[in-house]
Amino acid sequence: MTPVPATSLQVRGRGHDGREVVAFVLEHGADPVRELGRRGWGGARLLDALRHGDGSLTLDYAVQPVEPVEVPSAQVPTDPGLVLEPGEVPEVHQRTAAYGVVTSERGVLLTELSALTSAPGRWTLPGGGLDPGEEPVAALHREVWEESGHQVQGVRLLEAHTSHWVGRAPSGRLEDFHAVRIVYAAWCPQPTDPVVHDIGGSTESVRWVRVEELGRYHLGRSFGPHMSRWLGRS
Repeated sequence: MTPVPATSLQVRGRGHDGREVVAFVLEHGADPVRELGRRGWGGARLLDALRHGDGSLTLDYAVQPVEPVEVPSAQVPTDPGLVLEPGEVPEVHQRTAAYGVVTSERGVLLTELSALTSAPGRWTLPGGGLDPGEEPVAALHREVWEESGHQVQGVRLLEAHTSHWVGRAPSGRLEDFHAVRIVYAAWCPQPTDPVVHDIGGSTESVRWVRVEELGRYHLGRSFGPHMSRWLGRS
């Protein structure tokens, strides 16, 4: 296989016998499942997300051979109301993050986005970007603690999904942004009233929400369409 650059995000597919059958670096803006399909591998099921000693990260999938699927080029969307300065060019930025569908006897843990984000007031899942060299599972535990003060157990991989758009970072910088989100299910055995520890960050507030009440919350577009499926696997 072609050597993988340090700090890159690699996708690897394994056949029914566990052997590696395909591997590639995930290019900016690409989705791992669609790229596997384009290469003739379907039925993708995420097995693991592995950090390596060189800083690179691998999304490890179980796959099976299929007819290659053509992936049409799509126009990259922009944030609503985005205004560009004359000659302004977006900075390319790929961010890998870990998020948790954290459940307990009190419901699902949701966090509210702060005014530092592009969608203040929307509700999302606890989680955030991986620190340099950090394992995705370690990032999940850290982020859940920082955003709610809770410990979790029984962590299981659900899936990875991506978004690609042009918009402004909280600093005002224009970015061509590629978000790669590794989503886990986790159980909180001792739920209490959650408290945000990371004051002044992207989380304004946090709360436990009963599953039957989720429809009353304005969920972020990155997670809302997937919540029912994820909760069914939690």
